[in-house]
Amino acid sequence: MVQEQDRTEEAVRGLRALILAGEQYRQVLSEHVGLGVTETQALSYLTVHGDQGQNELAAGLGLSSGASTGLVDRLERSGVAERYPHPHDRRRTLVRLTSRGHEVIRLSHQWLSAGFRSIDPVDHQVLAANLRSISEDLSTRTGEVAARGPASSDEPG
Repeated sequence: MVQEQDRTEEAVRGLRALILAGEQYRQVLSEHVGLGVTETQALSYLTVHGDQGQNELAAGLGLSSGASTGLVDRLERSGVAERYPHPHDRRRTLVRLTSRGHEVIRLSHQWLSAGFRSIDPVDHQVLAANLRSISEDLSTRTGEVAARGPASSDEPG
């Protein structure tokens, strides 16, 4: 039991280190390509989830629906994304990457894929599955906490 707990603690420390490195990566990438952090997060979100309505994009990033218009306006002004008519609902628009947005993603991919060079390619599939599982669990848990709102003073933080 203690050994299993130690392994879990080491894995959690590793995950924290990965998150910190990811936050630094996001800041440096954003500065490098001349975008804000939220804008590069939006590009990553669109890359992972495909074209989105602007409210879905904002919700996926933890932003209010009111902030969605400003975000998409900034993405369009930067030339990295564009709105286009929804194919089945003429009242809506979707947001997609432009060629410049894809260029930013290609650069980002180069930076991210460099981290896999020291890992045997045979292990990439298992690693990808584990990363997806951790990512999905974190997304689910943070969504649940966000839906409850701020913790009250009598709740653990």
